[in-house]
Amino acid sequence: MVDATHISFTADDRSYFSLIKKEIHRMATEGGIGVARTNELDLIVAEMTSNLFKYSNDGELLVGVFANGGEPYVELISIDNGPGMVNPARMMQDGMSTTNTLGHGLGSMKRLSDTFELYSQPGWGTIVLSRVYNRQPPTGIKPSVVIRPIVVYKPGEKTSGDGFAFKKTEKYFKLMLADGLGHGPEANIAVNEAANAFRVFPDFSPTETIRFIHTNIKKTRGAVISVVGYDLERKMWTSAGVGNIAARFFNNTNLKNQMSYNGIVGHNIPNTMNDQQYAADEYNHLMLCSDGIKTRIDMARYPMIYKYDPTILASAIYKDHARRTDDMSVVIAKVK
Repeated sequence: MVDATHISFTADDRSYFSLIKKEIHRMATEGGIGVARTNELDLIVAEMTSNLFKYSNDGELLVGVFANGGEPYVELISIDNGPGMVNPARMMQDGMSTTNTLGHGLGSMKRLSDTFELYSQPGWGTIVLSRVYNRQPPTGIKPSVVIRPIVVYKPGEKTSGDGFAFKKTEKYFKLMLADGLGHGPEANIAVNEAANAFRVFPDFSPTETIRFIHTNIKKTRGAVISVVGYDLERKMWTSAGVGNIAARFFNNTNLKNQMSYNGIVGHNIPNTMNDQQYAADEYNHLMLCSDGIKTRIDMARYPMIYKYDPTILASAIYKDHARRTDDMSVVIAKVK
């Protein structure tokens, strides 16, 4: 089922922290994480919530559990608008503290995590990423593509009207971001029907994929959709979109926005649509955003962020541009 990839927890009330830890523990256990790793996850959550309370303004913890092809993991993303750090690497050393504590927090989180990254700017805030796998993943393997989604449902809802889907063959990978009309369960049904059609359509073309989805979701509310494929041999992006899903192709110097067609998939789409292509040697990153993310994004605000896991960039976009009155989605894909 397609739904939110992450659940958001606020971290401004210390009395709430034990409930946050219990809920994340439950999510991890139900997601297939074993007892030993879940206990370590509890320690990471305790340190993250404590740091958010001590140092941040408007602290938020995003938590996602991913099946990962039978090798599940939990992703924790700590986001704050606090004072930030001048020297993050130094602050991760044991014994470093600005509040007269033992100063073991960041160091212990890093030791307990299979993936750990920290991005911070003075006066902007800090993002901490931790992933805990049920079994330690193999090292030294660098995939040809890394895709990192953040989908969070509208506050007050229990399911997301945005949905992300992905498929891969030996020749290409293809992904879809859809935003069902409205919010809540009916919008979620629309994006799930779209995801089902997306997965079974056998061809590569994003335009033809959207046409196929269109014929299969006519009994739903409909959705705005962007589909992007990447040819692994030709190293070429191909995309098409209907409605206000923003698609941007970029690297640290170049940027190109996809031009989407007007319409609503499932209700009315143009008779004439064409695939758009972009070479990966010019644009090795893709960003997809629903209208829950404001699109006036200045990448220069995030110096050195390209050297981090793409989740850090997705989290920075979410931190600065999320509209809290809507479902919120941002997907970053990076190719070699």
